[in-house]
Amino acid sequence: MTFTLPPLPYEKDALLPHMSPETFDYHHGKHHQAYINVANELLPGSGLEGLSLEDALLKAKGKLFNQLGQHYNHSLFWESMSPTGGEHAMPATLADKIETDFGGYDSFHATFIAKGTGQFGSGWVWLVLNNESKKLEVVGTANADCPLTDNKTPLLVCDVWEHAYYIDYRNARPQFLTVFLDSLANWENAMTRLVEAS
Repeated sequence: MTFTLPPLPYEKDALLPHMSPETFDYHHGKHHQAYINVANELLPGSGLEGLSLEDALLKAKGKLFNQLGQHYNHSLFWESMSPTGGEHAMPATLADKIETDFGGYDSFHATFIAKGTGQFGSGWVWLVLNNESKKLEVVGTANADCPLTDNKTPLLVCDVWEHAYYIDYRNARPQFLTVFLDSLANWENAMTRLVEAS
């Protein structure tokens, strides 16, 4: 199986004024594509040929794991945003689950921003379903790491590598995270993933 760059689920200018077409040109068109290119170079002879991205990621090691992790994480990041996203677009069922597991949206919001801001260096901040406790959690991962390896189902992710936000926000990571939740977060997609995981 050869991995390919997934098309964006919206036009490059659809997230203006929150995210620019220039960011997508570099982040989606160059950064993400580069991870896929290297993964495809490393795949032959790995024993992982023909597996789905998730299955290959769970079995990969070393450099191939890093490339596949970046491919998986970025693919979900694009899906985690929507031109009609943000808090107001959250389905009632997901809102109720957040109320139960975090004590309310404000608590979740603060936890997500703090976790993303506090992620040292390059990484990701996620809303996940813990498959053992069946509770929602906010977790951070470094570099190419992914909650799948910890038996957690990713529902929503924000990229906090500097290349994700530096063109539009410079070094203001907390502002980027706030805009992500308040104006871009694709809660419909997160709800779909939650239902599938449940």
